Amino acid sequence: MIAMILAAGRGERLRPLTDTQPKSLVEVRGQSLLERHLEHISKAGIKNVVINLGWLGEQIVERVGSGSEFGLNVIYSDEGDNVLETGGGIHKALPFLGNEPFLVLNADIFSQMPVPNITLRDNALGHLVLVPTPDYRATGDFDLDGGLVRNGETPTLTFAGVAMYRPEFFDDCKPGRFSIVPMMRQAAEAGRLQGSVYEGEWADVGTPERLKALSE
Repeated sequence: MIAMILAAGRGERLRPLTDTQPKSLVEVRGQSLLERHLEHISKAGIKNVVINLGWLGEQIVERVGSGSEFGLNVIYSDEGDNVLETGGGIHKALPFLGNEPFLVLNADIFSQMPVPNITLRDNALGHLVLVPTPDYRATGDFDLDGGLVRNGETPTLTFAGVAMYRPEFFDDCKPGRFSIVPMMRQAAEAGRLQGSVYEGEWADVGTPERLKALSE
């Protein structure tokens, strides 16, 4: 299996910290978010990783290099100044991701979660890891019913930024900048999106306040 880490974002809400470094290189408890992900991926026995680059991406290349320090082979999908969002970034990287289901992780999450062992059902296009909705959010993203992700009116679970997708999930996409969220909702509506819940330590490192709370 191949893993992809989404690390191209600007990190606007973490400014001014992200004015001079990529969000994925922000450190929590003495280690960057990106390096924590790479360690977890390596421990899971995955060898090949794709990292998309955008804002200050050269710093990521300088820090991670070939990935050999982590026992990994790292390939970069460079989006330059035209950051393509989640869906567009994955779509651009598809030539590196192979023909089998692949793992995708958002670089800006902090968690003790090991890389999940996921088996997709025959008709499933993907699998989302969900978490109980944190206090700082008014509502969640999805519900879970019988192992399937659902679009509820008052959802109680939040997407954890960890997912597996089949390449076919992107068959109808065109190159460019777009979010993956509408695609998730469409797949959930069709009953073709699996899910599971992680209840351990997890945080979206989206603001200086959350970063400070994690570091205390």
